[in-house]
Amino acid sequence: MAVVHTPGERIAELRKTYAITLEMLAERSGLSAGLIRRIEEEGHIPDLAPLLKISRALGVRLGTLLDDHSELGPVITRQGGAEESARFITGLPGEKSSADTTHQGLIFKALAADKGGRHMEPFIVDIQNDSEQKKSAHEGEEFIYILSGTLALEYGKDSYTLEAGDSVYYDSIVPHRVLAAGAQPARIVAVIYTPA
Repeated sequence: MAVVHTPGERIAELRKTYAITLEMLAERSGLSAGLIRRIEEEGHIPDLAPLLKISRALGVRLGTLLDDHSELGPVITRQGGAEESARFITGLPGEKSSADTTHQGLIFKALAADKGGRHMEPFIVDIQNDSEQKKSAHEGEEFIYILSGTLALEYGKDSYTLEAGDSVYYDSIVPHRVLAAGAQPARIVAVIYTPA
């Protein structure tokens, strides 16, 4: 089995390989050096937007930061397999590190971490009912299918409520966030596409 790296560890490895200082990466990505340091050293990931900016600044696909491998054929993730694959938790700045498994937030479990050359990132996402995310905007598109619970989608100035069995497809450039609506967590399949 391949060694699983966190996105932060991958970023640090790529910076070392490309001889890019943390300050240079901050300037290229438009992010603060402090945030990049927290991602690398503490595993802190506020949302996917910083990872997209960092991947662009490093000249790699988002998948490269999410335990990318070279499998060119189909990648099958069996039931329960996403639990053992690439996994990370997002949360607002100032919250506990994403390495803290008791942290309440959005828990992303990659479904195609072994697929090389991919342009889509499919995840199972568990959204805790007390999670609080800032709105995020980044290039690309997203598709969400609600497996269980009720999802609140804030998209631009509009809000939508989606139930199990509902789906939504939207442009990620519009500020958006997803929250569990009600007292129960929500579980979704989310596919994020970013252009090459």
